[in-house]
Amino acid sequence: MSKKHELETTYTRSLAKGLLAGLIGGLVATAAKTLVEKIYPARTHGEPEPQEVLAERFVGHELVGTQKEVATETIHWGFGALTGAAYGALAEYYPAATAKDGAGFGMALSSLTHGSMLPAMGLGAAPEEQTTRERTSEMATHVVYGVVTETVRRVVRKMLR
Repeated sequence: MSKKHELETTYTRSLAKGLLAGLIGGLVATAAKTLVEKIYPARTHGEPEPQEVLAERFVGHELVGTQKEVATETIHWGFGALTGAAYGALAEYYPAATAKDGAGFGMALSSLTHGSMLPAMGLGAAPEEQTTRERTSEMATHVVYGVVTETVRRVVRKMLR
């Protein structure tokens, strides 16, 4: 039975349920990605994280201590949750987006963010200026994010029938 047919016979498509399942998946995946980044960090020479640069740009001054931690974690977790929710909605109506159990989603997200959007916004180095470690770490941790997002999304979505 095809995934599309399985989807249609298992439950009726629902944007709200897809968003919720993806959001939960995105939060769990953000936790997993954060753990993997501790083992295989992208930035090893004190370079600021993109969310740190964004937070300081937003407030217009350098953040320190708790302010910096709260701002960067809010951006990090918020982006993970929102990206997961968007993925859950997409998966609801375009099941092919879940191919490779979410690994393709993670690779696409890494390419979109660290390969183009963040450098274009001045929040990260251009791909040709990134170290091999930075590129491979970002790709690996985003694949973890994608696979975990899909795994959790699938389980939660089945529970939401």
